[in-house]
Amino acid sequence: MSERKSVLSKIDKTTALLYLLLVLFGWISIYASVYNDEHRYIFDFTQRYGKQMIWIIIALILILFIFTIQSNVYAQLSYVIYGISIFTLLIVLAFAKEVNGARAWLEFGSIKIQPSEFTKFAAILAFSRFVSQERYKVKHIKDQIFATLLLLLPFALIILQKDTGSALVYVAFIFPFFREGMPGIYLFLFFLAIFLFIVSFFYGLETIFVVLFAATLLFYALNTKKYKETILGLFVFLGIGTLFIMIDMFFSIKIPQLTIIVSSIILTVSIFFAVQFGKKAYVYNVLSAVLIGAIVYTFSINYIFNDILEQHQRTRINVFLGVKEDNRGVGYNVNQSKIAIGSGGFTGKGFLQGTQTKLDFVPEQDTDFIFCTVGEEWGFVGTFTVVAMFIGLIIRIVFLAERQRSAFSRIYGYSLASILFIHFAVNIGMTIGLAPVIGIPLPFFSYGGSSLWAFTVMLFVFLRLDVSRNETF
Repeated sequence: MSERKSVLSKIDKTTALLYLLLVLFGWISIYASVYNDEHRYIFDFTQRYGKQMIWIIIALILILFIFTIQSNVYAQLSYVIYGISIFTLLIVLAFAKEVNGARAWLEFGSIKIQPSEFTKFAAILAFSRFVSQERYKVKHIKDQIFATLLLLLPFALIILQKDTGSALVYVAFIFPFFREGMPGIYLFLFFLAIFLFIVSFFYGLETIFVVLFAATLLFYALNTKKYKETILGLFVFLGIGTLFIMIDMFFSIKIPQLTIIVSSIILTVSIFFAVQFGKKAYVYNVLSAVLIGAIVYTFSINYIFNDILEQHQRTRINVFLGVKEDNRGVGYNVNQSKIAIGSGGFTGKGFLQGTQTKLDFVPEQDTDFIFCTVGEEWGFVGTFTVVAMFIGLIIRIVFLAERQRSAFSRIYGYSLASILFIHFAVNIGMTIGLAPVIGIPLPFFSYGGSSLWAFTVMLFVFLRLDVSRNETF
């Protein structure tokens, strides 16, 4: 007992205080979002705010348990915890009931557990363990692939549960990858993928592929100073395209324009690859791979959007990107959320005085859209305070990560900060129309035991590692 008290006394008090403030403010906001005159007592355990209080108490017990365990145990058991987590995801796929279109919860009587929330913790542990090994080399393709597969496995299983929001959180691991020395080209590809995803909804594939090819030629010319070779490549592309057009005209084959453009690009790249085979043409090879990869990726966006996503998911993306408006349908939540937040003004309408909240205009207002309750009742002052606390927590975690002697602890800290950032940015972004509605909770704030427990465990395991930051394991 005295040893545990000694460990607890060394905890980073700034981080712990921010956690307690967020949990407390979240609990009060849940109370406000579902309040009714028949259940005024805040400790009424038949209501959601009463149940959240139970989840909070259990979270505090989990914190005490975390600090009874030696720091090195988390690294040693990381793969075991990861394996158990993957097994639970398989159980979910096999036995879980479908709720709101997703099969993501295991039911134990009246209690529902969402294993995908805890899988984030397991993925952080396994990822940190693998990347922190001395034999791991971030620039080795084999190590990059294996580290990525550790993340792709839970990602794929969660996608199969149709819980897209929880799955997309795994893109957060791009940041700890980059912190550990991943080549900058990967970060470029990450943002290129986001860019291509967005523009594919506004422009035809023909236009996108021509612009991609032109941009590749320009980059090649500026990087290698081989202007004659670049111009020759342009003429080869135009020549092949003209040949296809002539075949179409004279033989009435009716070759689609997209086929002409893609074939011309691939043939041009192939011809120049054959000419430079055996030569040191690193820049050309990388650019060619990026170009072909971008084409395949853009085709896949089109295929997934039209043939895999459900109609409501397609509509949500179109509404978010502004391709169409649907304020009475899929866009209803966001529209009502923005009304609620905007009506709060500078200081808000006052605690329990939110009309949008009281009249249930905003669905899921105590879970995914909890932030609109803050905006309506506490106004700009309240929303600024919440945002400031989250940003302060994330910055503090990064600061603590940088002072770790152990590579495992440092990578764990950056992974935790990245996942918190994605959750925070996307959740608040979707309540104000800056991010698509993908259904992820606001950490420590939204109603729900699984999310609260999972983020509490993730955060306080890191604080336990920080207490022993001078150790290596």
